[in-house]
Amino acid sequence: MNHLREQMRDKKRIVVKIGSSSLTHRETGDMDYIRMERLVRELSNIRNQGREVILVTSGAIAAGKNALNMKDVRVDSRVESLAVKQACSAVGQARLMMTYQKIFAEYNQVAAQILMTKNTILDNLNRYNAHNTFSELLKLGAIPIVNENDTVATYEIEIGDNDTLSAIVAALVDADLLILLSDIDGLYTDDPRRNPDAEFIGQVDELTDELLEMGKGTTGSSVGTGGMNTKLVAAQIATKSNVDMIIANSRDIGVLHRILDGENEGTLFVAHEDERFDLPVFVGSLHKA
Repeated sequence: MNHLREQMRDKKRIVVKIGSSSLTHRETGDMDYIRMERLVRELSNIRNQGREVILVTSGAIAAGKNALNMKDVRVDSRVESLAVKQACSAVGQARLMMTYQKIFAEYNQVAAQILMTKNTILDNLNRYNAHNTFSELLKLGAIPIVNENDTVATYEIEIGDNDTLSAIVAALVDADLLILLSDIDGLYTDDPRRNPDAEFIGQVDELTDELLEMGKGTTGSSVGTGGMNTKLVAAQIATKSNVDMIIANSRDIGVLHRILDGENEGTLFVAHEDERFDLPVFVGSLHKA
């Protein structure tokens, strides 16, 4: 067994991100409660091992659209689109948290909600308070559930995708490991859905410019917002903040305990702390390019 994989057994503070496409049924867009229950069971078991765990979850807008019967509604302008997105999020976030609270309670776990925007990181006092809130919740044994605050976020203050958000959270709380659960097995030399000759990359020791460029041609699912590019941005934030990161397939949620048992699942991005890396500056530069 790879010694870097063996080290996963010793990780104590873990951030797990799951996307909208992993939480909803592809055919209907409705919430996949069996998948959610398996996720909660895995996270509860990680918590019962004495580890700390934070969940970064998508799904609020999808849940809101479903509740408001707006799955097929088209919007014609950016302003209108933003208003619809915020309204759906306001309804959906409450429903999403209610579902998580119910399932976590069945496993005797306490879930807490944290909603963030770019300003949470850019403002020194906000960042300090967010760090303290996470620290206190983890000390109390709670499982923080994080999402972007889409109800108030506009283009200027949105992070934009939960791959990036999860890496920001991992950096903020000094996590040991970030796991991105996706609809793909990990990083490939090309999009395996389009190119059957694409080769799987099991470990990335260094994020080169060539690798970062490779991700720019990919987009996410029709439900989510993140493609491989956002995952590589997340890898930049995580690895420079001394956090190992793994991209793994959410098809089987049991992949979480296999990763933490040291098994060779997904693509491992090896942490390389960069003392010059400034999280607020990096976050502030997002979307400006």
